[in-house]
Amino acid sequence: MSYFSFKVIHTSKKSRARVGKIYTPHGVIDTPNFVAVGTNGALKALDSKTAELAGLQLMFANTYHLMLQPGADAIAQAGGIHTFMNRTQPIITDSGGFQVFSLAYGGVSDEIKSKGTKQHSNSVLKINEEGVLFRSYRDGAKILLTAERSIQEQKKIGADIIVCFDELPPYHVSPESLKRSFDRTHRWEKRSLDEHLKNKNNQALYAVVHGGLDLELRKKSCKILTALPYDGFALGGSVGKNREEMITMLTHIMPHLPEDKPNHLLGIGDIPSLDAAVPLGIDTFDSAHPTKAARHGLLFTKNGRLRAIQGGNATAFRPIEDGCTCYTCQHYTLAYLCHLFKANELTAFTLATIHNIHFMVNLMADYREKILRDEV
Repeated sequence: MSYFSFKVIHTSKKSRARVGKIYTPHGVIDTPNFVAVGTNGALKALDSKTAELAGLQLMFANTYHLMLQPGADAIAQAGGIHTFMNRTQPIITDSGGFQVFSLAYGGVSDEIKSKGTKQHSNSVLKINEEGVLFRSYRDGAKILLTAERSIQEQKKIGADIIVCFDELPPYHVSPESLKRSFDRTHRWEKRSLDEHLKNKNNQALYAVVHGGLDLELRKKSCKILTALPYDGFALGGSVGKNREEMITMLTHIMPHLPEDKPNHLLGIGDIPSLDAAVPLGIDTFDSAHPTKAARHGLLFTKNGRLRAIQGGNATAFRPIEDGCTCYTCQHYTLAYLCHLFKANELTAFTLATIHNIHFMVNLMADYREKILRDEV
């Protein structure tokens, strides 16, 4: 068997939802699945072994942050990111483009709120055909990130799945600017592929479908990228100012992606979006939301989010959720967690994160079971 492959186990008779398996050098990823984000090569408040015990099959790490600290060379010297962080299961890294362009344009939510295209910082010094020249937030050093450099850094880091270098145009970009970005990002993606093919290194390369909310550009992006030997396809760029715009775009675009390749929706992982996107055939989703919510004392349950410190929890001598098999619910009460958050004890972050990750893992397993029964 190849070092990377994808197999569809079942496609629902009710929708485009599908159950599949992605085979990587570090194990199998059951799909659809949730991908937690470990920006710096670690889930916040959770070590690698605990994340694996929680059942997290795929973790996202950010090339931009890792190339600045500790540096891709240091990770390569350690034997690759799996050895460095002591994770035995699959890892995906992004290209670094998202973080770089966030410096230029701000986060999507910030940009939507300002309803403009104002640049937010002087960290990005130049964007041209070659790549992006930016200033490190750590020491002020100038760094040129190109398609080739992004792939080379991801080769050193050594994740199972890597991603093409691309530009993230803001939501309010003009049609002319969007088209210029579209053309340039597809040239960058081809350069990323060429660099990857020089040394596949047992890694899979995902292309990123672009085009913003312009459905014709999105279709054109699918046509350009699916003609080339990428191993999978991510959906990136601006996906809309609200969930309705995102789902409309995905509904039109998903039929243009090949059924025999895995796909990934970048940066989306809230439960209402999962409910809407799983039936469209999305295989994997990444988001920092469950771990970030945990650190703010928001606990996921089948009945919605529960605030750890809300009234009544101080004497709730029961698990966060009855029947939950996570480590936290097996060993600690909601009352204790409420106390830890009120006392600002860091253990609260760990216990809450374990619970939310476990919830997401079980939620995706439940989706898979429902798809197999043609209920989704």
